[in-house]
Parts: sequence; structure tokens; C-alpha cells
Amino acid sequence: MFKIALVTGATSGIGRATAVALAKQGYQIIAAGRRKERLEELQQELEGVTTVLPLLFDVRNKEAVQYAIASLPAEWQQIDVLVNNAGNAHGLAPIQDGSLEDWDAMLDINVKGLLYVSHAVIPFMKQRGKGHIINIGSIAGKEVYANGNVYCASKFAVDALSKAMRIDLVQTGIKVSEVNPGAVETEFSEVRFKGDKERAASVYQGYEALRSEDVADLIAFIVTRPPHVNLAEVMILPAAQASATIINKNL
Repeated sequence: MFKIALVTGATSGIGRATAVALAKQGYQIIAAGRRKERLEELQQELEGVTTVLPLLFDVRNKEAVQYAIASLPAEWQQIDVLVNNAGNAHGLAPIQDGSLEDWDAMLDINVKGLLYVSHAVIPFMKQRGKGHIINIGSIAGKEVYANGNVYCASKFAVDALSKAMRIDLVQTGIKVSEVNPGAVETEFSEVRFKGDKERAASVYQGYEALRSEDVADLIAFIVTRPPHVNLAEVMILPAAQASATIINKNL
């Protein structure tokens, strides 16, 4: 019987790298995202490695999430691993200058999106009495930093939800893990800075940040532990990073 992993935000960054890493571990992949052409590119890339089922939806859209996951063919409903990766950061302003639209986007995607997808997938796992949910948090869910306000709040929520899910689901056979990356060089900063590529690039200058593949390797390690083992929380940082705000940029 093949294994199935559903990865949200699979069109770029950590999500895409995770889909590739789990495919190499023998998983068939449900690749969820908003960009159809990128999902198709991923499907083509993994042809010959595994089967990829693209699933097009925006995690912010409750009805779209419910419909897409409920419409999965029966053989694809046997989801072994859910990676709640879809997330974003918008803006880096003090609370008094923050954009309400940015706040809505971060809370809708990082918190409500995670809840919508989990709510749709958990019944499939419960029915089988097993499964593994991996929530992608952040060091920003452990430490608040200047101008991080609502983004940090959204990731603190992911941290709280991960703990709560682990408590609520422990009797069901479903494991819940949380991965908290530090600085990872992805499209993350470009989105945060509204497409300002130069400002985004400056975040990663002067040291070697994590790559998406580093986080994906960790996720693959977590889901391949024996059934009785759960790596409940893991923080992964580049060697140059000591905290959310302390990075040695001389490396």
C-alpha cells in the first residue's frame, strides 16, 4: 500500500522542497497551492519518481478547501501525512502603522488556513486510526521582535494550535509535530517587502541562511521515525543565527 502526503503551499519554497523530499521517501504527493502552472511543473519534475495529484485552492477560502479535499478520489483520501506549510508575512511595520489588509492576510493564511485544511483532513486520518500532521511554525512563534507584531502573533497561534492538536488527537493515533525554522532563503522576504527584491535579498546577505531543502530534509526525517516516536517540536536555525534578531553576518 502506497503512502500519501498532502503538502500545502507546494508551489514554492519549503512546501515545494518538502513535496520533493517526501516523494523520494516513497510518498505519493497531493500538492496543494494557488498557482496552477507551478503545480503542473512540480508534477512533471516528479514524473518517474512518484505520482503527484495537483490540488488547486487557496487555504483562505473555507469552501474551496472543503470542496477540494472532499472531492479527492477514494484512493487519495488515505492521507498519511499532512504538512501545513502554506503561510506568509506581509509588511514589517510597527503596530500603529500596520495595514489591516496585511493583518487579515497573515491571520487568514497562517492560522485559519491551517485550521481549514486540518479540519478537512483529520476525519480521514481518524477513520484509519493513524496519521501525522506537521505544522510549519517559525522562530517568530517563539520570540516576538520589533515590527513583527501580527506575523509573530499568527505564528504564536500555530505554536498553541500544534500543542492543542497534539492533546486533542492523542487518543486517535494521529501524531502532531511542529517545525520552527529560523532564517530560510525563499520568496518569503520578497512577499513581506511587497516585491522589493533588493531589500529582500539584503536579509540574507553576509551569512549562509537555511535553504528550503534543509527544512524539507528535517520534515522527511520526522515522518520516517518509528510509529512510537514523535518529534513533537523542532527548531531549525542556520549556524549563524542565535535568536530571531541575532545573526552573525560576518560568516
